[in-house]
Amino acid sequence: MATLASSPLMTESDTEALRFVRTVLRVEAEALERVRERLDGAIVRVAELVLHCKGSVIVTGMGKAGLVGQKLAATLASTGTRAFPMHPAEAVHGDLGRIRHGDIVLALSQSGETEEVVRLIPALRRLGATLVAITERPTSLLGRQADLSIILGPIEEACPLGLAPSASTTALMAVGDALALLVARLRDFRAEDFALYHPAGSLGRKLARVEDLMRTGKHIRLAHRDESIRAVFVRLGGARRRTGAIMVIDDEERLVGVFTDADLARLFENHRENLLDEPISNAMSRDPVKVVVGCGVVEAVDALKRRKISELPVVDRGGRPVGLIDLTDLIGLVPADVLEHEDAA
Repeated sequence: MATLASSPLMTESDTEALRFVRTVLRVEAEALERVRERLDGAIVRVAELVLHCKGSVIVTGMGKAGLVGQKLAATLASTGTRAFPMHPAEAVHGDLGRIRHGDIVLALSQSGETEEVVRLIPALRRLGATLVAITERPTSLLGRQADLSIILGPIEEACPLGLAPSASTTALMAVGDALALLVARLRDFRAEDFALYHPAGSLGRKLARVEDLMRTGKHIRLAHRDESIRAVFVRLGGARRRTGAIMVIDDEERLVGVFTDADLARLFENHRENLLDEPISNAMSRDPVKVVVGCGVVEAVDALKRRKISELPVVDRGGRPVGLIDLTDLIGLVPADVLEHEDAA
Protein backbone atom coordinates (compact mmCIF):
# COMPACT_ATOMS: atom_id res chain seq x y z
CA MET A 1 0.00 0.00 0.00
CA ALA A 2 1.36 3.44 -0.94
CA THR A 3 1.90 5.89 1.88
CA LEU A 4 2.50 9.62 1.99
CA ALA A 5 6.12 8.95 2.87
CA SER A 6 6.59 6.69 -0.15
CA SER A 7 4.78 8.97 -2.63
CA PRO A 8 6.84 10.50 -5.45
CA LEU A 9 7.85 14.14 -5.44
CA MET A 10 5.02 16.58 -6.01
CA THR A 11 3.90 17.05 -9.59
CA GLU A 12 2.97 20.37 -11.14
CA SER A 13 -0.68 19.69 -10.25
CA ASP A 14 0.36 18.97 -6.66
CA THR A 15 2.14 22.29 -6.56
CA GLU A 16 -0.95 24.08 -7.81
CA ALA A 17 -3.08 22.32 -5.21
CA LEU A 18 -0.70 23.35 -2.45
CA ARG A 19 -0.75 26.92 -3.72
CA PHE A 20 -4.55 26.86 -3.57
CA VAL A 21 -4.52 25.55 0.02
CA ARG A 22 -2.15 28.30 1.06
CA THR A 23 -4.38 30.87 -0.63
CA VAL A 24 -7.36 29.65 1.38
CA LEU A 25 -5.40 30.05 4.60
CA ARG A 26 -4.17 33.49 3.55
CA VAL A 27 -7.69 34.69 2.73
CA GLU A 28 -9.00 33.44 6.06
CA ALA A 29 -6.09 34.97 7.99
CA GLU A 30 -6.59 38.32 6.25
CA ALA A 31 -10.32 38.21 6.97
CA LEU A 32 -9.61 37.55 10.62
CA GLU A 33 -7.19 40.47 10.75
CA ARG A 34 -9.81 42.81 9.25
CA VAL A 35 -12.40 41.65 11.78
CA ARG A 36 -9.89 42.20 14.56
CA GLU A 37 -9.44 45.80 13.46
CA ARG A 38 -13.19 46.43 13.20
CA LEU A 39 -14.15 45.18 16.66
CA ASP A 40 -15.16 47.92 19.07
CA GLY A 41 -16.40 48.26 22.62
CA ALA A 42 -19.57 46.32 21.81
CA ILE A 43 -17.81 43.00 22.48
CA VAL A 44 -16.78 44.26 25.91
CA ARG A 45 -20.36 45.29 26.71
CA VAL A 46 -21.60 41.87 25.58
CA ALA A 47 -19.01 40.17 27.79
CA GLU A 48 -20.15 42.20 30.78
CA LEU A 49 -23.77 41.36 29.98
CA VAL A 50 -22.91 37.64 29.91
CA LEU A 51 -20.83 37.93 33.07
CA HIS A 52 -23.75 39.37 35.05
CA CYS A 53 -26.45 37.20 33.48
CA LYS A 54 -28.62 35.65 36.21
CA GLY A 55 -30.16 33.15 33.82
CA SER A 56 -28.71 31.14 30.96
CA VAL A 57 -26.91 32.06 27.77
CA ILE A 58 -28.59 30.40 24.79
CA VAL A 59 -26.55 30.28 21.58
CA THR A 60 -28.37 29.84 18.28
CA GLY A 61 -27.54 29.86 14.60
CA MET A 62 -28.43 28.03 11.42
CA GLY A 63 -26.21 25.80 9.29
CA LYS A 64 -22.48 26.36 9.71
CA ALA A 65 -23.14 29.30 12.05
CA GLY A 66 -25.15 26.91 14.21
CA LEU A 67 -22.20 24.53 14.42
CA VAL A 68 -19.99 27.43 15.46
CA GLY A 69 -22.65 28.34 18.01
CA GLN A 70 -22.46 24.86 19.52
CA LYS A 71 -18.74 25.31 20.00
CA LEU A 72 -19.25 28.78 21.52
CA ALA A 73 -21.82 27.43 23.97
CA ALA A 74 -19.41 24.63 24.95
CA THR A 75 -16.53 27.07 25.46
CA LEU A 76 -18.69 29.36 27.59
CA ALA A 77 -19.86 26.42 29.69
CA SER A 78 -16.34 25.09 30.20
CA THR A 79 -15.18 28.50 31.44
CA GLY A 80 -17.93 29.00 33.99
CA THR A 81 -20.94 30.38 32.09
CA ARG A 82 -24.27 28.55 32.13
CA ALA A 83 -24.66 28.21 28.36
CA PHE A 84 -26.59 25.94 25.99
CA PRO A 85 -26.95 25.65 22.19
CA MET A 86 -30.41 25.85 20.61
CA HIS A 87 -31.28 24.99 17.02
CA PRO A 88 -33.51 27.77 15.63
CA ALA A 89 -35.70 25.37 13.64
CA GLU A 90 -36.30 23.25 16.74
CA ALA A 91 -36.88 26.39 18.77
CA VAL A 92 -40.11 27.26 16.94
CA HIS A 93 -41.32 23.71 17.50
CA GLY A 94 -41.14 23.84 21.28
CA ASP A 95 -37.53 24.44 22.30
CA LEU A 96 -38.35 28.09 23.02
CA GLY A 97 -39.72 26.67 26.27
CA ARG A 98 -36.11 26.49 27.46
CA ILE A 99 -35.85 30.27 27.53
CA ARG A 100 -36.78 32.30 30.61
CA HIS A 101 -37.01 35.96 31.42
CA GLY A 102 -33.49 37.25 32.03
CA ASP A 103 -31.77 34.81 29.68
CA ILE A 104 -29.44 36.02 26.95
CA VAL A 105 -29.78 34.70 23.41
CA LEU A 106 -26.62 34.95 21.31
CA ALA A 107 -27.71 34.75 17.68
CA LEU A 108 -25.04 34.02 15.07
CA SER A 109 -25.82 34.93 11.46
CA GLN A 110 -23.33 36.28 8.98
CA SER A 111 -25.99 37.88 6.79
CA GLY A 112 -28.25 38.86 9.66
CA GLU A 113 -31.18 37.79 7.49
CA THR A 114 -31.28 34.04 8.18
CA GLU A 115 -35.00 33.22 8.16
CA GLU A 116 -34.90 30.57 10.89
CA VAL A 117 -33.08 32.99 13.20
CA VAL A 118 -34.94 36.24 12.60
CA ARG A 119 -38.35 34.63 13.05
CA LEU A 120 -37.37 33.90 16.66
CA ILE A 121 -37.21 37.61 17.48
CA PRO A 122 -40.91 38.24 18.33
CA ALA A 123 -41.02 35.22 20.64
CA LEU A 124 -37.78 36.23 22.35
CA ARG A 125 -39.28 39.65 23.05
CA ARG A 126 -42.37 38.11 24.61
CA LEU A 127 -40.25 35.77 26.72
CA GLY A 128 -38.17 38.65 28.10
CA ALA A 129 -34.81 37.45 26.79
CA THR A 130 -32.01 39.81 25.81
CA LEU A 131 -31.00 39.39 22.18
CA VAL A 132 -27.35 39.74 21.20
CA ALA A 133 -26.32 39.42 17.55
CA ILE A 134 -22.98 38.46 16.05
CA THR A 135 -23.40 39.45 12.43
CA GLU A 136 -21.87 41.23 9.46
CA ARG A 137 -24.06 44.33 9.13
CA PRO A 138 -25.72 46.54 11.74
CA THR A 139 -28.39 47.37 9.13
CA SER A 140 -29.47 43.75 8.72
CA LEU A 141 -32.79 42.69 10.21
CA LEU A 142 -31.04 40.86 13.05
CA GLY A 143 -28.63 43.75 13.61
CA ARG A 144 -31.48 46.28 13.86
CA GLN A 145 -33.61 44.16 16.18
CA ALA A 146 -30.86 43.05 18.57
CA ASP A 147 -30.37 44.74 21.94
CA LEU A 148 -26.63 44.64 21.33
CA SER A 149 -24.57 43.59 18.33
CA ILE A 150 -21.01 42.53 17.63
CA ILE A 151 -20.44 43.63 14.06
CA LEU A 152 -17.94 41.68 11.96
CA GLY A 153 -18.17 43.74 8.78
CA PRO A 154 -18.04 42.34 5.23
CA ILE A 155 -16.02 39.16 4.84
CA GLU A 156 -14.76 37.66 1.60
CA GLU A 157 -15.16 33.89 1.62
CA ALA A 158 -12.13 31.73 0.80
CA CYS A 159 -14.34 29.59 -1.43
CA PRO A 160 -13.51 30.39 -5.11
CA LEU A 161 -17.25 30.56 -5.80
CA GLY A 162 -17.75 32.91 -2.89
CA LEU A 163 -20.50 30.62 -1.62
CA ALA A 164 -19.26 28.03 0.92
CA PRO A 165 -18.97 29.54 4.42
CA SER A 166 -15.26 29.52 5.16
CA ALA A 167 -13.63 32.81 6.15
CA SER A 168 -16.93 33.93 7.67
CA THR A 169 -17.21 30.88 9.93
CA THR A 170 -13.55 31.25 10.89
CA ALA A 171 -14.30 34.81 11.95
CA LEU A 172 -17.40 33.76 13.87
CA MET A 173 -15.42 31.06 15.65
CA ALA A 174 -12.58 33.40 16.57
CA VAL A 175 -14.86 36.18 17.80
CA GLY A 176 -16.82 33.63 19.83
CA ASP A 177 -13.60 32.43 21.43
CA ALA A 178 -12.56 36.01 22.16
CA LEU A 179 -15.93 36.72 23.79
CA ALA A 180 -15.90 33.56 25.92
CA LEU A 181 -12.32 34.10 27.06
CA LEU A 182 -13.00 37.75 27.87
CA VAL A 183 -15.92 36.67 30.06
CA ALA A 184 -13.61 34.15 31.77
CA ARG A 185 -11.02 36.87 32.32
CA LEU A 186 -13.59 39.24 33.81
CA ARG A 187 -14.75 36.41 36.07
CA ASP A 188 -11.15 35.82 37.19
CA PHE A 189 -11.56 32.21 36.06
CA ARG A 190 -8.52 30.20 37.20
CA ALA A 191 -6.96 26.81 36.64
CA GLU A 192 -8.65 25.36 39.70
CA ASP A 193 -12.03 26.55 38.36
CA PHE A 194 -11.24 24.96 35.01
CA ALA A 195 -10.44 21.70 36.80
CA LEU A 196 -13.87 21.76 38.45
CA TYR A 197 -15.54 21.57 35.03
CA HIS A 198 -12.98 19.13 33.56
CA PRO A 199 -12.62 16.31 36.11
CA ALA A 200 -12.23 13.54 33.53
CA GLY A 201 -9.23 12.50 31.47
CA SER A 202 -5.61 13.50 31.69
CA LEU A 203 -6.44 17.22 31.58
CA GLY A 204 -8.65 16.96 34.64
CA ARG A 205 -6.04 14.97 36.53
CA LYS A 206 -3.28 17.45 35.71
CA LEU A 207 -5.44 20.29 37.02
CA ALA A 208 -6.55 18.36 40.10
CA ARG A 209 -5.34 18.98 43.63
CA VAL A 210 -3.43 16.41 45.61
CA GLU A 211 -6.41 15.73 47.88
CA ASP A 212 -8.33 14.54 44.81
CA LEU A 213 -5.84 11.70 44.21
CA MET A 214 -4.06 11.03 47.49
CA ARG A 215 -4.53 7.87 49.52
CA THR A 216 -6.16 8.35 52.91
CA GLY A 217 -7.57 6.43 55.87
CA LYS A 218 -6.65 2.76 56.04
CA HIS A 219 -4.73 3.04 52.78
CA ILE A 220 -1.90 5.03 54.36
CA ARG A 221 0.54 3.74 56.96
CA LEU A 222 1.44 5.80 60.03
CA ALA A 223 3.84 4.92 62.85
CA HIS A 224 5.04 6.71 65.96
CA ARG A 225 8.77 7.35 65.91
CA ASP A 226 9.29 5.28 69.11
CA GLU A 227 7.64 2.11 67.74
CA SER A 228 9.95 -0.68 66.68
CA ILE A 229 10.11 -1.55 63.00
CA ARG A 230 8.94 -5.10 63.68
CA ALA A 231 5.97 -3.90 65.74
CA VAL A 232 4.97 -1.42 63.04
CA PHE A 233 4.91 -4.04 60.28
CA VAL A 234 2.94 -6.46 62.46
CA ARG A 235 0.41 -3.77 63.40
CA LEU A 236 -0.02 -2.51 59.86
CA GLY A 237 -0.59 -5.93 58.33
CA GLY A 238 -3.91 -6.94 56.80
CA ALA A 239 -6.05 -5.86 53.89
CA ARG A 240 -5.24 -2.40 52.62
CA ARG A 241 -4.21 -0.74 49.39
CA ARG A 242 -0.51 -1.41 49.13
CA THR A 243 1.90 1.48 49.52
CA GLY A 244 5.64 1.30 50.02
CA ALA A 245 6.00 4.11 52.58
CA ILE A 246 5.33 4.41 56.27
CA MET A 247 4.95 8.00 57.48
CA VAL A 248 6.56 8.50 60.88
CA ILE A 249 5.08 11.01 63.34
CA ASP A 250 6.07 12.55 66.68
CA ASP A 251 4.03 13.09 69.83
CA GLU A 252 2.22 16.05 68.19
CA GLU A 253 1.40 13.84 65.16
CA ARG A 254 3.65 15.90 62.92
CA LEU A 255 5.54 14.20 60.12
CA VAL A 256 9.20 13.65 61.06
CA GLY A 257 10.27 10.96 58.64
CA VAL A 258 9.47 8.23 56.13
CA PHE A 259 10.38 4.55 56.21
CA THR A 260 10.03 2.73 52.89
CA ASP A 261 10.17 -0.87 51.72
CA ALA A 262 13.51 0.06 50.17
CA ASP A 263 14.77 1.09 53.63
CA LEU A 264 13.67 -2.30 54.95
CA ALA A 265 15.46 -4.11 52.14
CA ARG A 266 18.66 -2.18 52.84
CA LEU A 267 18.64 -3.32 56.46
CA PHE A 268 18.89 -6.92 55.29
CA GLU A 269 21.36 -6.12 52.51
CA ASN A 270 23.66 -4.42 55.04
CA HIS A 271 23.18 -7.14 57.71
CA ARG A 272 21.57 -4.70 60.13
CA GLU A 273 18.58 -6.88 61.07
CA ASN A 274 19.12 -5.94 64.71
CA LEU A 275 17.47 -2.57 63.95
CA LEU A 276 14.14 -4.35 63.41
CA ASP A 277 13.57 -4.26 67.17
CA GLU A 278 14.71 -0.66 67.59
CA PRO A 279 12.64 2.52 67.13
CA ILE A 280 11.73 3.14 63.52
CA SER A 281 13.18 6.65 63.86
CA ASN A 282 16.68 5.06 63.93
CA ALA A 283 16.28 3.84 60.34
CA MET A 284 13.85 6.30 58.77
CA SER A 285 14.67 9.04 56.25
CA ARG A 286 14.41 12.29 58.18
CA ASP A 287 12.83 15.52 56.94
CA PRO A 288 11.20 13.87 53.90
CA VAL A 289 9.98 15.69 50.82
CA LYS A 290 6.30 16.55 51.24
CA VAL A 291 3.55 18.76 49.87
CA VAL A 292 0.81 20.67 51.64
CA VAL A 293 -2.84 19.80 51.08
CA GLY A 294 -4.34 22.10 48.48
CA CYS A 295 -1.36 22.13 46.13
CA GLY A 296 -1.75 20.97 42.55
CA VAL A 297 -1.00 17.49 41.29
CA VAL A 298 1.48 19.01 38.84
CA GLU A 299 3.52 20.27 41.80
CA ALA A 300 3.44 16.79 43.34
CA VAL A 301 4.57 15.19 40.08
CA ASP A 302 7.42 17.68 39.86
CA ALA A 303 8.56 16.79 43.40
CA LEU A 304 8.50 13.08 42.60
CA LYS A 305 10.51 13.66 39.46
CA ARG A 306 13.13 15.97 41.00
CA ARG A 307 13.83 13.73 43.98
CA LYS A 308 13.37 10.38 42.18
CA ILE A 309 10.98 9.07 44.83
CA SER A 310 7.87 6.91 44.59
CA GLU A 311 5.82 8.16 47.54
CA LEU A 312 5.05 11.71 48.58
CA PRO A 313 3.44 12.57 51.94
CA VAL A 314 0.69 15.18 52.00
CA VAL A 315 0.50 17.22 55.20
CA ASP A 316 -1.83 19.88 56.57
CA ARG A 317 -0.73 23.40 57.48
CA GLY A 318 0.45 22.11 60.85
CA GLY A 319 2.72 19.47 59.30
CA ARG A 320 0.48 16.53 60.20
CA PRO A 321 0.14 13.84 57.50
CA VAL A 322 -3.32 13.59 55.93
CA GLY A 323 -2.56 11.50 52.86
CA LEU A 324 0.00 10.03 50.52
CA ILE A 325 0.56 10.39 46.79
CA ASP A 326 1.88 7.14 45.30
CA LEU A 327 3.62 7.10 41.94
CA THR A 328 1.36 4.30 40.70
CA ASP A 329 -1.64 6.61 41.12
CA LEU A 330 -0.13 9.07 38.66
CA ILE A 331 0.43 6.80 35.66
CA GLY A 332 -0.11 8.96 32.60
CA LEU A 333 0.96 12.14 34.39
CA VAL A 334 4.55 11.19 35.13
CA PRO A 335 7.32 11.07 32.50
CA ALA A 336 8.60 7.57 31.69
CA ASP A 337 12.06 8.29 33.15
CA VAL A 338 10.51 8.73 36.58
CA LEU A 339 8.86 5.34 36.39
CA GLU A 340 12.21 3.67 35.77
CA HIS A 341 14.04 4.89 38.87
CA GLU A 342 14.74 2.91 41.99
CA ASP A 343 13.16 4.21 45.19
CA ALA A 344 15.63 6.63 46.75
CA ALA A 345 13.53 7.90 49.63
